[in-house]
Amino acid sequence: MYRYILNRLLLAVPTLIGAAALVFILMRLIPGDICVVRLGSGSSINPAAVANCHAQLGLDRSLLLQFVDFIVGFASGDFGTSMWSGKPVSQEIATRIPVSLEIAILATVVAVLIAIPLGTISALHQNSWLDHVVRTVAIAGIATPSFWLGIMSILVVLDVSHLLFGAPWMPPINFVPFWEDPLHNLSIVILPALTIGYRYSAVTMRMTRSAMLEVLREDYIRTARAKGLLEQLIVNRHALKNAMLPVVTLVGIEFAFLIGGLVVTEQVFNLNGIGRLFVLAVQNQDYTLTQALVMLTVAIFVVTNLVVDVLYAWLDPRIRFA
Repeated sequence: MYRYILNRLLLAVPTLIGAAALVFILMRLIPGDICVVRLGSGSSINPAAVANCHAQLGLDRSLLLQFVDFIVGFASGDFGTSMWSGKPVSQEIATRIPVSLEIAILATVVAVLIAIPLGTISALHQNSWLDHVVRTVAIAGIATPSFWLGIMSILVVLDVSHLLFGAPWMPPINFVPFWEDPLHNLSIVILPALTIGYRYSAVTMRMTRSAMLEVLREDYIRTARAKGLLEQLIVNRHALKNAMLPVVTLVGIEFAFLIGGLVVTEQVFNLNGIGRLFVLAVQNQDYTLTQALVMLTVAIFVVTNLVVDVLYAWLDPRIRFA
């Protein structure tokens, strides 16, 4: 298995280099100039000041040298300095990633806790009223925009808190790590996690139902029933575990996407996460920060896919690592 993991990590190197080249080229193709943005738009901009800004940011060098510096810095863990704020990129990311990471973990837990039990129940009671209810809940989750769910959850909390306590309650804005103040931390992230968790549980729920229906029709399930095994044992040990392969893949992809793909949700709940930082970096044409965020996202996807592949062997003993 260790050899397989090493091979997968080596295969990830061309993926990272390709992603680096792509984001490097695309950022340079965006119209505009970060130095003009920093100095202010208008006809009064001094060309000498723009040239000096280019020299300070290293934009006066050839694109090949800029790309080599970018790759070498990424390989050594040095993401450079933000062209907009002047702060180290690693510091900018370190202050934002705890919010996104915690919400992604909680939302994934919520999605799994909702999707797998309901998807399994729906498959075991196919075409019953219970199945129709679960499928309706799943379709509603897929069809409902995440920003609308976020706004509705905030309004519900305001109305309920006003009825119970006589005054509306809103979650605090300033983020505090969980280990410093658990209650304060959870009051910030619980609403976004529930909103996103329900939204992504809908897709996972339908995947669980489809996978369970397919597995329940297999010959070994009929053989287990013919031997007189308990239905609960058949479902938990034989059916559910084998149906988890596509579900684990989907959950892994969703988790990796949640790290940097919560732009709208972070805006609704006023959270300073990676998604919001991503938008600001692109708007400000901050090459170094945008490149670092893209590479971070790609690295998370690579690691997540590797973890999913390792879980395959635990779920299905027939899978062996070459």
